[in-house]
Amino acid sequence: MKRLLILTSLGLLAGATLPAAAQSFPKLTDAQRIALLQPPTQRPVPMVLDTDTYNEIDDQFALVYALISPELKVEAVYAAPFKNDRSTSPENGMERSHEEIVRILDKLNRSPENFALKGSRRYLTDPKKPEESPAALDLIRRAKAHSPDRPLYVVAVGAISNVANALLLDPAILPNIVVVWLGGNGLGWPHQHEFNYHQDLNASKIIFNSGVALVQLPCTPVVTHFATTVPEMEANLAGRGAIGEYLLEIFKDYHQDHFAWSKVLWDMTAVAWVIDSRWLPSNLVHSPIPTDNYTFSFDNSRHLIRSVYFLQRDPIFRDFFTKLQKLARP
Repeated sequence: MKRLLILTSLGLLAGATLPAAAQSFPKLTDAQRIALLQPPTQRPVPMVLDTDTYNEIDDQFALVYALISPELKVEAVYAAPFKNDRSTSPENGMERSHEEIVRILDKLNRSPENFALKGSRRYLTDPKKPEESPAALDLIRRAKAHSPDRPLYVVAVGAISNVANALLLDPAILPNIVVVWLGGNGLGWPHQHEFNYHQDLNASKIIFNSGVALVQLPCTPVVTHFATTVPEMEANLAGRGAIGEYLLEIFKDYHQDHFAWSKVLWDMTAVAWVIDSRWLPSNLVHSPIPTDNYTFSFDNSRHLIRSVYFLQRDPIFRDFFTKLQKLARP
């Protein structure tokens, strides 16, 4: 029984593994970590957006939201890999995401030059062989220009491959960044078969095990409440310029039967937390241990992360619609 309790506390049951190569990452003190995990107060907030933009339609909304928000200074946008029925491989998903980023920027009259960068062409298979993608190398360069007192916020809304690769390539950037990741489910949810988390398990392990300052937005049962409908989109996107019409078009085209139908725009919430964390209340909790069978194990001696436990839907949509309306005014 004593051995069982020890194994449970270490997370070695149910396919769990001890954090790999954690000693290779810089160690933050509790005070440093808690300071980094406080919501940002200085404006504008320096950030990069890491997005699998063509995977669905919520990434497009998140990208536009970030770019039209004066509270944020978006320094770069990275295309993340994905594979589903809208791509043939992780690399193809990344390429299509990059194309979609460029398409969005064009509708906002923004240049993609040195701003929209391609990311990982594959999921992380060997932590000893991280991929030197343009996105990972750019993240390293930008993170080095920041400090723990003025960190770079890495807002990630897809598979966390690019961020994990950057940390593996240069662990020294760890104290200079705060990762705000929409990935995984709630800590009490029975499994972690969530799209962003599930795609690249090795990268997900790096993010939870490395000790990087992490703000997690769980998909189920938190972000699932951030839903909207066609009538609301029509009322607030129609006539809002080229970008408003495009967002309305992809929203309506996503589902053919609009009767009693709503759609979750997951990824906007990660951007919203950086703008105003009061809309997404959170707690400091001990980082869970990712297991090999897509569950979490727990050890209360682990480092702290911030985990969102609720969201206020209305003020986030109100903020987005108001900014889009201002953008569309002549």
